[in-house]
Formats: sequence, C-alpha cells, structure tokens
Amino acid sequence: MTPDQMRQAQALLTQNWRDGTLIDALPPELVPADRAEAYRVQALVETYSGQPLFGWKIAATSLAGQQHIGVDGPLAGRILAERVIPDGGVCPMGNNLMKVAELEFVFHMGADLPPRARAYEQEDVLDRVESLHPGIEIPDSRFRHFETAGMAQLIADNACAHRFVLGKPAPDRWRSIDLAAHAVPAFLNGRHVGNGVGANVLGDPRIALTWLANELSRHGVTLKQGQVVTTGTCIKPLAIAPGDTVSGDFGPLGQVSLSLS
Repeated sequence: MTPDQMRQAQALLTQNWRDGTLIDALPPELVPADRAEAYRVQALVETYSGQPLFGWKIAATSLAGQQHIGVDGPLAGRILAERVIPDGGVCPMGNNLMKVAELEFVFHMGADLPPRARAYEQEDVLDRVESLHPGIEIPDSRFRHFETAGMAQLIADNACAHRFVLGKPAPDRWRSIDLAAHAVPAFLNGRHVGNGVGANVLGDPRIALTWLANELSRHGVTLKQGQVVTTGTCIKPLAIAPGDTVSGDFGPLGQVSLSLS
C-alpha cells in the first residue's frame, strides 16, 4: 500500500466509526497485505484524536476468541482518550454491532518500553508497571461480518477497540497475587452471571502484557509511560443491551462498573 492508500483506508474506517455505520470490507486496493502494513494503517487513527494516546488493548487472548474471529494469535489495538468512560459512568450503546462487555486486568505503565532487537522478558516489563487496575472493554467493529474480516482488516480496524472503563488502582500487594488463578465474578444488573479467571488471558495477564510490549517493539512502536494496557477478557464476553449495568468484582484488586444507555 502507498501512504495515500493507507490514509484512505483509515479515513474510511474512522468515518464509519464516527457515524456508527458498517461496511462489508475495505476496497481491495485498501486491504493491508500483512500484519506490519495493517498496524501502519491502524496508527493513522491517532491523527483523528485531539489527545495523547490513552493506551492499548489486546484482542483474541484466548483460543476461543481467536477461533471466533478467525485469527491465529492476539491482535493489538489503540485506546483513544475520547472513548474512555469514567468508572461507574454511562456508555452509549449507539449502533454497537458486537453488543458485549469484557472484564479485563489493566496495567498502567510507569516507564517507557522502546523498540529493541532483544525481546523483553516478563520481569523487564513488570519492572516498568506502575499499577494494576480492573477494567471493562466494550469492543466493536466497523465490519458487518467481523468474524470473517481476517487478521489484516481487523488490525487496521483497531482490533475492535471502541469504549473502555479504567477502574481505580489496586493496592500494591497485587504483585504478590497469582493473577493467573485470580477469579473475577461478573454481574449484570446486579445478578451474578459468571466467573472469569486470569488464566483465560494468554495463560496469565502478565504474559499478555509482555506479548504486547514485544508486539509493539517488533513494529517500531514504544509502549509509553502513562499509557495503559488492557490485556483481554478474562470472562466469556457478556451480552449487553441499553439499560444494563455491568460490574466486575476483582476482590482485593478492586471493582469496576458501567451503565449502558
């Protein structure tokens, strides 16, 4: 793709995002050829934001999630500050196609992780984490049939990033907790509807965070101080509708909630 084609692809995706409309696919000449090209298209979404990048999301961190959208591994996406909702706030459903909520472990970075030739080890990455938070993601896609859009188009479409809620920071003792074994009860309209667990996120949310740091590094992108990384749903995505309230109880790590309008 030429730079102009990349700009055209992102302009089309962003316009549909803002309008709440859907497309079947990008025009053939605007479909990225590979993962690297797709991330270059995705990066252009930042040119439509008036604020610094809030952080990153990871899609498809479970085998079931990967099978659902037809990919063979996780995908990274950008969280725009304009799409962040306060904890306990109200999320407009609009024309959301996916209509699900996801409970997630979220890391807030205290130092940069710049691109480098050598892969980051988990210890390297955790040393640069400032805090852990509970979070909720409300994903969405610009593709009418996102399940069959394919890896390149999904990455270009910001890996289904949409709305996001960041909970309060957990106490510092989170570092001594086994996040893989940590259970997260989910509630819909005050009713317990299931339990998530950290192991559903690439085996451990810390593994997912390390994957993200290395994925960005491979593509020449710095994971920056102050940004957050939401590591993927730890629970089967919850079906939602306007009027619902969603909450997650992360136990000693805190709680997080939102309402849907």
